[in-house]
Amino acid sequence: MRAKFPLFQRVTVCSAGRARISSAVLIKLTDNRCSGADSAAHNPDRTLMTKPYRYQPVHCLATVLFAISAIPIQAVHAQENAASLIARIEAPPSAGPGAGELDALTMPALMARLQVPGVSIAVVKDFNIHWAKAYGVADAQTGRLLDTESRFQAASISKPVTALAAMRLVQQNRLNLDADINTMITSWQVPRSALTRYQAVTPRSLLSHTSGADDGFGFPGYEPGAPLPSLVRILNGQPPSNVGKVMFARAPFEAFKYSGGGLVIMQMALTQLSGRPFAPFMNSSVLAPLRMSSSSFEQPPAPGHSARAALAHDRYGQRMGAPWHIYPEQAAAGLWTTPSDLAKFIIEIQTALRGPKGKVLDQRAAKDMLAPAGVGPFAVGLPVDRRGEGWYFSHSGDNWGYRAWMIGHVRKGYGLVIMTNGDNGMALMNQIADRVEKAYDWDSLAKPLAR
Repeated sequence: MRAKFPLFQRVTVCSAGRARISSAVLIKLTDNRCSGADSAAHNPDRTLMTKPYRYQPVHCLATVLFAISAIPIQAVHAQENAASLIARIEAPPSAGPGAGELDALTMPALMARLQVPGVSIAVVKDFNIHWAKAYGVADAQTGRLLDTESRFQAASISKPVTALAAMRLVQQNRLNLDADINTMITSWQVPRSALTRYQAVTPRSLLSHTSGADDGFGFPGYEPGAPLPSLVRILNGQPPSNVGKVMFARAPFEAFKYSGGGLVIMQMALTQLSGRPFAPFMNSSVLAPLRMSSSSFEQPPAPGHSARAALAHDRYGQRMGAPWHIYPEQAAAGLWTTPSDLAKFIIEIQTALRGPKGKVLDQRAAKDMLAPAGVGPFAVGLPVDRRGEGWYFSHSGDNWGYRAWMIGHVRKGYGLVIMTNGDNGMALMNQIADRVEKAYDWDSLAKPLAR
């Protein structure tokens, strides 16, 4: 019997114009618990949601009247605006000419058709989290519901978050993006050869997948409780590693080839440069400054993690044998997080680019991070490309039982994060992305102005 996926109806709506009243009153009315940006993807396949938005019932009329009287007009308008947009995304009013069969489905019907048990979404607008909402279940076996605090594996979206930490070290003059990576690591070395005679492998080349590494990894992860390899054994392809050796087949910056192995090398370098284990280093460098309080690079995850985790499901929406896989390749695939936390990452990049600075990077470092490597689609940790009349940075993630995607506009302060706990999540994310893009009228749909 196919599992039924109930919807979780809690919505978090954020507005830069929040009332200065007690948080308890505001939460009672809007369930608003996000900090957003404190007002201060790469997925080439672009192929969501379901019941119309409903406010949670409120049982105390006096509290409601007080809350309404205390909320400024702009905050009320922001809530109404979010509600109407959510409704359009959950149940498109009309599919239009040329639409496919999925385009007119409501969220529950869409999730059931694609056999994805759960999805969580955060939308960024005007450099703030506009709203966040979760649908379906964290565990199809027990029926445990998702909410906006449920944690997912970010998979390869771990890479740009790692790149942000590297850029912070660059800003502090502790790392040179264009220096020989072998000067930063001692326990393993990129082989010296004719390929590196004129150009060394550098952090910039590793983070842009142009180093010449030929592995193409993708990491499958390890069952909980299984022996875990060291980084050196992963790079050398030695047991208990379950991937091959990281080899170099071309000179740096000669061509683009996606390389998870390159991020393992960066994990080693960041650990040695900081003198700290990777997870605590990432927490102090990025997660804590951005208030990504539901995020961690700990692998295996800390005790008690499972109560908040969305569990892994297969392409049919059924629970996998294990609740999740473990990834010692933390920089490449090890981040546990929520869409709202990843939205804060997007906002940090956007805010720093706007200037003069964000919470982690200043404008100069942010511009360097998004500067194209000159070969392939990537800058430092993120692909940057033109979509319609706008430029966007993005990244996708694909772990065992999880799919994720994020995108942010380089200049206009809007973006999207989608995370799922099913192997068929990409098809669902494509639908969601299309609907959000249309509902918010992103410039990715715009035509050039007449000359």
